Amino acid sequence: MSILRRAALAAAGLVMTAGLAAAQTTVKWLHIEVNPNQVKIWEEVARDFEAKNPGVKVEMQFLENEAYKAKLPTILQSKDRPHIIYSWAGGVLKSQVEAGVLEDLTASMQGYKDNLAPAAVAAFTVDGKIYGVPHAQSQVGFMVNKELMAKGGVDPAAIKTWDDLLGAVKKLKAAGVTPIVAGGADKWPLHFYWTNLAVRLGGKPAFQAALKGENGGFAGPVFLKSGELFKQLVDLQPFQNGFLGFKNPQAVGAFGDGKAAMILAISSFYHTQKALAADKKGIADDNIGWFDFPTVPGGQGDPTDTLGGINGWLVTKGAPKEAVAFLKHFVSLDVQKRLAAGNFLIPTFKGAEEGLASPFMRQIAANLAKSKYHQNFYDQDLGPNVGRVVNDATTEMAGGSMDAKQVAQAIQDAVRQGN
Repeated sequence: MSILRRAALAAAGLVMTAGLAAAQTTVKWLHIEVNPNQVKIWEEVARDFEAKNPGVKVEMQFLENEAYKAKLPTILQSKDRPHIIYSWAGGVLKSQVEAGVLEDLTASMQGYKDNLAPAAVAAFTVDGKIYGVPHAQSQVGFMVNKELMAKGGVDPAAIKTWDDLLGAVKKLKAAGVTPIVAGGADKWPLHFYWTNLAVRLGGKPAFQAALKGENGGFAGPVFLKSGELFKQLVDLQPFQNGFLGFKNPQAVGAFGDGKAAMILAISSFYHTQKALAADKKGIADDNIGWFDFPTVPGGQGDPTDTLGGINGWLVTKGAPKEAVAFLKHFVSLDVQKRLAAGNFLIPTFKGAEEGLASPFMRQIAANLAKSKYHQNFYDQDLGPNVGRVVNDATTEMAGGSMDAKQVAQAIQDAVRQGN
């Protein structure tokens, strides 16, 4: 064999070897998104990243929301764990940091983080180190079907106080309209009532004091009163028949099908109700409305205070560097504008909110912009063990098997025991 031919074959072998090595870089991305329209865009973004980074493959994996929460601790201990995982931040993130299963992204985020909303970055910062890339913001409030509200003689815009809400429930029931649909089987949708009431009653000071064990902690007056007010609503039997057996996707789909006048919703349900409705269209934009969680008598919280999420992505220990590069591509101005234009999210990337197309989502963005205190979901913020008790106890109250004092004490006991 000639020297030239041997050299050519050797060179070809090197190219093939390099190609095989490059092709072995797979970024495994685990998500919980159920909306196929949004997932389609995500897939397109992943393919675009692959095209710009030859030899890198982004492999999307899906787990249903509740299964994800239940299985994640085990998944993170696996040698075959995904490289990118979904996160609600809060105490769950802190426990994952303490377990040593996440990559510290502080160095990788330098410069890039300046493009993101500071509060969003702060949500993914633990002990001064950044562990996640925030992706979306949300608010919890009442999403309404205007036609059904009108059938009950209720003006959503007039619901400002807790008594207004109770009065609306009574009117709707009298008119034969199911007032509120709830996914009680998943429990966390019901904890929104108790926690929103706590935000309205005590605001940030009450929550921070409770964390320190002051004023009785979570068994103190603010949180006891939250339960008592929630009991007022529960006693009116405002939810659909069998609500404790409904998973959240069923409940959101039922709302999209026009089966109830209201749902205490995460703002992202605006799109989810369309995807989960039987006709895949859901409630039209001109028929869907929103009102912020009502104020309460003697409440010390600012009416602009919000409860909601700052969601994002974490990189697991030992993930390839391409995982971080993909997240920067995914949470970029162009991609966030595109998702905002589809009204899928309230973006975290500065300037991307200009892409929001619907008045509904622009209203949520404005609410979040003026909020001086945005409280993360309690079941996430308080960590996995306490969060589980919050969800269990508030669901027991909704079902009538626990009273306000028992709920508050159960949560305080869980906090005292720690995570």
